[in-house]
Amino acid sequence: MQVFKFGGTSVQNSENINKVITVIREALKKDRTIVVVSALSKTTDLLIEAGKLASAGNEDYRKLLKTNEERHLQTARELVPLTMQSALLSNVKKLCNELDAILEGVFLLNELSARTKDRIISFGELLSSVIIAYAFEANEIPNQWVDSREIIRTDSTYAQAVVDFVATENAVKQIFTKSRKLLYIFPGFIGADSKGITTTLGRGGSDYTASILANCLQADILEIWTDVSGMMTADPRLVPNAKAISQLSYSEALELSHFGAKVIFPPTILPAMAKKIPILVKNIFAPDDVGTLIEEIQTSSKNQVLGLSSIGNIALLTLEGIGMIGIPGFSSRLFGALSAKKVNVILITQGSSEHSICVAVDENSADKAKLVVDAEFNYEIKAQIVEPLIIEYNLSIIALVGDNMKSHPGVSGKMFGAMGKNGINIRAIAQGSSEKNISAVITTSDIKKAMNVLHETFFETAYKQINLFIVGAGNVGKRLLAQLKQQQTYLLEKLKLNIRVVSIANSRKFCFDDEGLDLEKWEMQLSEGQSIDTVGYVEFIRSKNYRNAVFIDNTANAEVPKFYPELLKKSISVVASNKIACSSEYSNYLYLKDLAKEFNVSFLFETNVGASLPVIGTLNDLIRSGDSITRIEAVLSGTLNFVFNNYDGKKTFASVVKQAQ
Repeated sequence: MQVFKFGGTSVQNSENINKVITVIREALKKDRTIVVVSALSKTTDLLIEAGKLASAGNEDYRKLLKTNEERHLQTARELVPLTMQSALLSNVKKLCNELDAILEGVFLLNELSARTKDRIISFGELLSSVIIAYAFEANEIPNQWVDSREIIRTDSTYAQAVVDFVATENAVKQIFTKSRKLLYIFPGFIGADSKGITTTLGRGGSDYTASILANCLQADILEIWTDVSGMMTADPRLVPNAKAISQLSYSEALELSHFGAKVIFPPTILPAMAKKIPILVKNIFAPDDVGTLIEEIQTSSKNQVLGLSSIGNIALLTLEGIGMIGIPGFSSRLFGALSAKKVNVILITQGSSEHSICVAVDENSADKAKLVVDAEFNYEIKAQIVEPLIIEYNLSIIALVGDNMKSHPGVSGKMFGAMGKNGINIRAIAQGSSEKNISAVITTSDIKKAMNVLHETFFETAYKQINLFIVGAGNVGKRLLAQLKQQQTYLLEKLKLNIRVVSIANSRKFCFDDEGLDLEKWEMQLSEGQSIDTVGYVEFIRSKNYRNAVFIDNTANAEVPKFYPELLKKSISVVASNKIACSSEYSNYLYLKDLAKEFNVSFLFETNVGASLPVIGTLNDLIRSGDSITRIEAVLSGTLNFVFNNYDGKKTFASVVKQAQ
């Protein structure tokens, strides 16, 4: 037996459903097959919205239902020939009428319970699975449609039902001992409690349905078909250079999926792991791609880190106070109070001083958590030995995952060092004793930057990306851009530096390209750019929050250097041919140098003296090698250097000065 699951994008429309049919036609040549399907893409969201509108007394829910019905009827017509359409369209219409009636009740009562919501959203999978079953028949592939609510037995925890595996396995075996069909179609995501009332397994639960069936039947393989070619080293929406992972252990896949990898629903792995059933993640749009194989054996990869993952919308709860030190039971009371109100704890960290304990929870649960924790520690708070629960919002968790991190020193240092160099502040840290996961809580606005920094550190060691913001496009700026254009290939091949000029600005406009400007066309792009002033441009640079960012000042403008401190504080290096900052008050120069050290970035100004000769670099090298500079004699004016070198008495002094000009 083999089990296939197809997600919402895989069955988004008739074209994609035909791809599913092609995949299964080949699979049936190997063995009996179960197909579990999700609702057509975006259907569940539409049904949830319709329920909200109906419960609020808003008749617009009817428009959503009409859209939903027309979409499913149209998909049915496109998949099934006219001679078979009558029965299918009748089934679709019957389900849509039933859905209409339920939502009419919600509208009249202005009430949407968790039980009713589960019933409403179950129609997405019911409709898609019925249509797909008929589509297989239309392609001369006999099959049996099975209502998952008659098979998947759960408790009555609506929206997140807990599966009764014993009852479910008995029901599954009854179906498959009576029938010898080669193909079975199941709606995913849904089940029923002991009274036959519809329940759901949580968003993404269709994966879980497939894994439950694979477990009950000891399937040879579970294939999850989605819209990406397996699990990735990072979310490709955040990290463009993310790579597919060919092989993972169950534990690695669990860690990645728990920390936000959307490719597979976390509970999916456990039933398959219990029976050592391999899970293969494939791409319906690129079926020939290898995908990701998840199995029991240790990954053969030599990489210490297999992947990065993240969770957004996190709140950090901190309980602290002198009354906690050395007193047993505080942690138990904290977690007991949270558990009683069903507040899920995602991450835990506690200092050895026992003065405080931090837990990360979903932002939506934070206010509820504060009420229950403050109530639990009401006596201690009044006695001023414990502070009221502190909540920090707008946070995310980023995690490194890999079985090979265990017993490899330096991974944590490499992780936090890379983030520190890019000005990413870490609010909390957690690492399990298994050493398969290192997690850090950071500000949500830093998450994209952090993901790219860490991906570059652990997976893109072949080169380093530098993002340049260049202000000033006069003579100096043009020459710099010409030199960068000339040297880009050399820098990448020889020095492993991927130099991207992401923005250029002059006194009036700026242009920007997230992927790097075309240095052949930058003048045209700048002429067509957006109007901006210096304050706005600096704020724009800060808001982009790029890793390895460098601000280059090619102006002689006295206003621009005033913003160097703001850039350095954001961990953006500053390179200036503008002489003003370094020829200002010495205290200001020291302040800028100290800021660069504090925020671990560079403040460079080689061209400020010496007519562009590497004077400063040479002096620094002399000092580092042990020499002491006792006196410097030089003509530090480029114009005077030129005049003195070219005036030999044969030409008039005025002509040499004119030549210099």
